[in-house]
Amino acid sequence: MSDQNLSLLRKIIHIDMDAFYASVEQRDVPEYRGKPIVVGGKPDSRGVVATASYEARQFGIKSAMSCSKAYQLCPTAIFVYPRFDAYAAASKAIREIFSRYTDIIEPLSLDEAYLDVTEDKLGIGSAIDIAKSIKDAIKNELNLTASAGVSVSKFVAKVASDMNKPDGLTFIGPSKIKAFMEKLPVEKFFGVGKVTAAKMKAMQINTGADLKKLSEAQLIAQFGKSGRFYYKIVRGIDDRPVRANRETKSVGAEDTLSEDTNDDAVMHDLLRQISETVAKRLEKYQLKGKTVTLKIKFEDFKIITRSRSFPASINKAETIYNEAINLLNEANIGFAKIRLLGITLSRFYDDMAEEKLENSQLEFDF
Repeated sequence: MSDQNLSLLRKIIHIDMDAFYASVEQRDVPEYRGKPIVVGGKPDSRGVVATASYEARQFGIKSAMSCSKAYQLCPTAIFVYPRFDAYAAASKAIREIFSRYTDIIEPLSLDEAYLDVTEDKLGIGSAIDIAKSIKDAIKNELNLTASAGVSVSKFVAKVASDMNKPDGLTFIGPSKIKAFMEKLPVEKFFGVGKVTAAKMKAMQINTGADLKKLSEAQLIAQFGKSGRFYYKIVRGIDDRPVRANRETKSVGAEDTLSEDTNDDAVMHDLLRQISETVAKRLEKYQLKGKTVTLKIKFEDFKIITRSRSFPASINKAETIYNEAINLLNEANIGFAKIRLLGITLSRFYDDMAEEKLENSQLEFDF
């Protein structure tokens, strides 16, 4: 049996929480319910929208939009700062619900995950029934809603979960995949960002059907290694397994200054705050890292990074802060003004055994 046929035997669910951060805020604060909520920062700040409630999205507010732009679109929106501890607690409870049905869980972030339920713990058998049961449990126990996509591959399941939001459940079976992929707009394909989508459309490639007309060699010539992936995925070939463990790559935080500055005191104060946030997250997940990376975004949006590795693992705020200051000094920015600063720690090792940990990605905006 071919690898492709083996993939058709899998039962994969992709769960994606609906407006997760905003939904947690509306659940926990009754006066927020039914109102446009923007999780990010103050409306007059240059912070970005982490997520927006569906009431806010009706005004055109989207994730990664500046808070000032969101305010222009909806002056009556309620702007709240993120409460990552609350979101992490909700995410943990959601993960516990997942584990009732399978141990093969691949978290992508706090609010989404893949589940392989080919052999589910409860012997339910139907992936659709399992997805429905998970959604019901999340709603009844946590007062939150999730959307689910069910299929035989990770790619199709992920796209399916986004088709009927919020509170949706979409199944795309093996016999429907070919037609589904051919109709799919190219911007919906994994790895196709704005630049690649624009390039494809300039080549008259608007849908999967258009993409399918090109040979593998042609796609590789135009899009490099990604071309090989596009060639396979548009034909429904996706044999990637759901990985129960994913290696942690970095824990970080960043923050946008209220206004561009080259004032050392302001930058140092912000780096201390960010260092303390990173240290708290490291402590929470019992992680230590050997490499500190400083991210600097200038007023013209140019970004540079500076890194240094330690011989021993670290996780203390003061150590992280001191190294961030050293890296800032070494960057020699002169009189250039800074818009954003960020710190990440990477190269993680188990505190007890100095072995590499395998966990989900733990990188957040501050």
